[in-house]
Amino acid sequence: MAAAILKLYPQVKFGIGPTIKDGFYYDFEFPKTIEEKDLEKITQGMEKIIKEKLLFTKEETSIEEAKKIFKDQPYKLELIEDLVKEGNKKISLYKTGEFIDLCLGPHVEHTSEIGSFKLLSIAGAYWRGSEKNKMLTRIYGTAFESQKELDEYLIQIEDAKLNDHRKIGKDLGLFVFSDLVGKGLPMLGPKGAAIKRELERFAVDEELKRGYYHVSTPDLAKVDLYKKSGHYPYYKDTMYPVMKVDEEELILRPMTCPHHFMFFKSEPHSYRDLPYRIAEVAHQYRYEKSGELSGLVRVRMFCLADAHIIAAKNQAKQVIKEVLELIDFVNEKFGMIKGTDYRFRLSLGDRKDTKKYYKDDSAWEYAEDVLRQVLKELNAPFFEAENEAVFYGPKIDVQIQKPGGKEETAFTVQYDFVMPERFELAFINKYGKEERPIVIHRSSIGCIERTMAFLIEKFKGAFPVWLSPIQAMIVPITDKQNAYGQKMADKLKEKNIRVELDSRSETASAKIRDAELQKIPYILVVGEKEIQEKAVNVRVRGKKVLGLMKIDKFSSLIKEDIDKKRQV
Repeated sequence: MAAAILKLYPQVKFGIGPTIKDGFYYDFEFPKTIEEKDLEKITQGMEKIIKEKLLFTKEETSIEEAKKIFKDQPYKLELIEDLVKEGNKKISLYKTGEFIDLCLGPHVEHTSEIGSFKLLSIAGAYWRGSEKNKMLTRIYGTAFESQKELDEYLIQIEDAKLNDHRKIGKDLGLFVFSDLVGKGLPMLGPKGAAIKRELERFAVDEELKRGYYHVSTPDLAKVDLYKKSGHYPYYKDTMYPVMKVDEEELILRPMTCPHHFMFFKSEPHSYRDLPYRIAEVAHQYRYEKSGELSGLVRVRMFCLADAHIIAAKNQAKQVIKEVLELIDFVNEKFGMIKGTDYRFRLSLGDRKDTKKYYKDDSAWEYAEDVLRQVLKELNAPFFEAENEAVFYGPKIDVQIQKPGGKEETAFTVQYDFVMPERFELAFINKYGKEERPIVIHRSSIGCIERTMAFLIEKFKGAFPVWLSPIQAMIVPITDKQNAYGQKMADKLKEKNIRVELDSRSETASAKIRDAELQKIPYILVVGEKEIQEKAVNVRVRGKKVLGLMKIDKFSSLIKEDIDKKRQV
């Protein structure tokens, strides 16, 4: 691709071009703006190079010679300087025809061995991901060994686009964005807010049953709190600016753990109090780069079903088991199948990286071993990932498989041996002596907004009844039945069922069609016959008809759907 672009745009400046999970991309600074339509001529140039059967040849050269080769390529020169700082004496290059690039390889022998490919899209990307740098043009593509595999992948991509939560959310009126409000700040409409409410209630109710103490803490805190926790030096680039108020420096909180630790410290505790489970559905604020914002998946203000379990070290294993069992329970209610829809990632630290990770090798070994043992004992599908831990300890990430094959982190369970030291958390053990606990950070349903995005895509907007923004729509056949329809709606509202009456002067078939487009689980048609029978005619999403049913019987039916959190 880069070779074809050089022929088409000789003045182009090259950034980087790595492979990624679903293909590849390359960043360019073009002499003029290019558009999606330009991908066709780039593709034609690539196909010509493939037919020429050009060899990929590796060369190693000196730093000085590499700088001469790339004298007109400022981004490549910057990369060469980085290689020098890392102690490299030689630079690895690959040549294909007239094109030469920095590359370690390996490659296929020649261009004709390249299989079927497709250039997918164009996007903007800051050089090295920093908004302080120039915006480059990123071209995404993918490649497979056969045309059949490529075609299957492209179908998968199209399906993912149709099921994108941003499209479905807009079609169903769940949320909106406003440039005047700000990037990455979604506003949930009445329907989206109904889903959020259900998720929050579900999390809180289930956690209360399992012995959590739910609290409410401020969205603001002194910067000193995050300096003490150690978050400020590690995460200050993703925090919002400090606000000077009177004599204090305040900041919007990026996490709740320091608040919860101060709550725990507000009174003495003995070993009988542990595990001590503090939970909160809390707003948190993190500065995400504008290029990384994505619908509800990555936002700048989010609501997290957060909790911190303060426990004795010998309780860690059991506590983590209970947390994973809660997560499995939640995912089951969401219709997620373990091993298919989600799996676990054991995110490990790097003992050599003392800048990123707290230095305590024995604590890291112990914590990672505990998490690994729990995953094995629960027979959980998991894989290990180096250098993915947080600075204060290893973690288990719950990885959700999205439609289209992409994987996202939805939940985390973090083992923390650093914060108890920094905040001097303590309890009195059974021998009457002060002992330092450990902390397990966890979320039961993750970031509410992100979870909503996953569920929108999983169900394609056709939510189970308990999550549906509108659970039943009453459709009068003519205007004459509006009063009766309203009476039925009022009865259902008394049972806390989310119901609406479509009293528009439209045909019944048009109103039924609109209700189906809104993916409402139950449509209740009322005409003269239903009035005479003091009933409703029940239609289930997907055109299944249950027929005439007394309103009390229907009320019991839908309440059972809601209480058992089952789909229609």
